[in-house]
Amino acid sequence: MDVRADTTRQLVRLRGRSYVAFVFSPVVPIVEWLAEIDATLARSPGYFVGKPIVLDLSAVDLSSAAIGHLLGSLGERNIRVLGIEGVEEERLAANMPPLLTGGRACVITRNEPAQKPEPEKPKPTSLLLDTPVRSGQSIVFMEGDVTVLGSVGSGAEIVAGGSIHVYGTLRGRAMAGVNGNSNARIYCQKIEAELLAIDGYYQTAEEIDDSLRNRPAQAWLEGDTMKITPLN
Repeated sequence: MDVRADTTRQLVRLRGRSYVAFVFSPVVPIVEWLAEIDATLARSPGYFVGKPIVLDLSAVDLSSAAIGHLLGSLGERNIRVLGIEGVEEERLAANMPPLLTGGRACVITRNEPAQKPEPEKPKPTSLLLDTPVRSGQSIVFMEGDVTVLGSVGSGAEIVAGGSIHVYGTLRGRAMAGVNGNSNARIYCQKIEAELLAIDGYYQTAEEIDDSLRNRPAQAWLEGDTMKITPLN
């Protein structure tokens, strides 16, 4: 008599997860645009390593071969592209990153079927951290301001839709106004930052005036220029 064991089928479990991605928007001439990328990497080597990168090609008209060459040039700089947008799908070869659509600078929320209407709870517009942000940690809060009562360690990262307030030493990276808020500011009691950015405009540690080191400081945008001054 044949005995056959029933096999249990393992179901694939799918989970959603969101990340903050950097969007690269190349312009012509591509060679000069890549030179700007090289200048950024020279000031902050390895900054884009391990970061999700989306390539927006809506401002250029590149053939499939040119797109492949651009991806290769970025790969040589250890910049791996997660997806591509702003181009016809026919121009993307099978070995290229996928075409992405619908990207937007906001937090995606899940819609639940309404059984009983309940009053909506207001979303928090600020995030308060009463412990230090340690090296390697990444704090992302797109809805508004982030306040850290302690210090921010070297290699740590704070990303905020509004302003950033650090009541201790800021040694890591602080990126404010990432949703296009050019009025956002960065405040800290002691500035030793690796990188400061507001609405996409940034300065690295090498560009911050030595006279500001170890002093209370604030950063804000004046037009397209980031200003960093002592905090009186």
